[in-house]
Amino acid sequence: MVSITERGVGRITTKQRWLAGLLSALLFLIVCLSWGTTWLGIKIAVETVPPLTASGLRFLIAFPLFLGFALLRGDPVFFPRARLGFFVFVTLCYFSLPYYLLNYGEVYVSSGLTALLFSCMPVFILIFSSLFLRERIHLSQVLGIAIGFGSLFMILRSQGLSLEHAGFGGVLAILGAALMHALCYVVTKQKGAEISVITYNTLPIGVAGLMLFFAGFILERPDFDGISVRSWGALAYLGLCASVGGFIVYFYLLKRMSPVMLSFIFIIFPVFAVLVGTWYENQPIASDFALYASTLLMGFAVTKLPLEKLVRRRPGLQG
Repeated sequence: MVSITERGVGRITTKQRWLAGLLSALLFLIVCLSWGTTWLGIKIAVETVPPLTASGLRFLIAFPLFLGFALLRGDPVFFPRARLGFFVFVTLCYFSLPYYLLNYGEVYVSSGLTALLFSCMPVFILIFSSLFLRERIHLSQVLGIAIGFGSLFMILRSQGLSLEHAGFGGVLAILGAALMHALCYVVTKQKGAEISVITYNTLPIGVAGLMLFFAGFILERPDFDGISVRSWGALAYLGLCASVGGFIVYFYLLKRMSPVMLSFIFIIFPVFAVLVGTWYENQPIASDFALYASTLLMGFAVTKLPLEKLVRRRPGLQG
C-alpha cells in the first residue's frame, strides 16, 4: 500500500515534471522567436548602417555580455594553445565572413527569404559530413535534399531572382554564409569537441567584432550621424537578445531536450521569419510562396532526423 506521504511526493514530482516540460516548451518558443526575428533585425540595421560596420557593431555590443557570462561560469576565455589555428578558423569562417555576407545579402533580399535560404545550412552539414567524416547519407535524406532544393529553386523563380537580377548576388552571399557555417560545424566536430560552447563563442565574437568594425570604418566610411534610431535599436536587439539571449536559452535547452527535437528549431524559425517579415513589409504571403516554402522546410526536416550526433555539438550562436 502507498502511504499518503508517498502519494503526495508522487504528485509533487509529476507537477515538477509538468512545469519543467512547460518551461522547456516556452524557452523553445523563445529561441524560435529570437532567431526568427534576427533576419528582420539585420534588414532594419542595414537600412542606414553599411554591412561590414553593422556586423562589427552587433558583435561589439554582444561581446561584454558573453565575456561576463564566461567569467560567471568559470569557463576559459582563450582557446587552448594547441588550437590557435582553429581559433583563427572559427573567428574568420564562423563569425567574420559569414555575418558580413548575411548583412550584405539582406541589402537585396527580404528577411523571410534570407531565413529560408539559411535553413539550407543543416543540409550542407550533412554533405560535408559525408565528404570529410565519411558519414553515411541515407536515401531518405537524399530525397529530402532533392525536395528542399527543388522547392528553393521554385521560390527564387517565383520571387523573380534571375542571374541578371541584383538580388541574385544577395542570394549567393546568404548561401555562402550557410556553407561556411556548415563547414565550421563539421571541422568543430573534428578539432574542437573538447572546447566549451562558451569559450567557442566569447573571444571569437570580440575579435570578429573589432575586425569587422575597423574594416567597415576604413572601407565603408559609415556616417554615424546618419544612422537612424531604428537601426541602432535593431543592432542593440541583435547584440543583446538575438545573439546573447538566444544563445543562453539554447545552451540551457541543449542539456534538457532531445538533440533531434531541438534541431527542429531550424525548421520552425524560418516560419517566424517569413511571418514577421511580411508583416513588417506589409505584404501578403503569396499562395505559391507558402506552398514552396512549406515543401522546402518539410524536405529539410526529413534530412534532420538522423543527425542527432551532429546537432549535439552545435556551437551555439545563430543568425
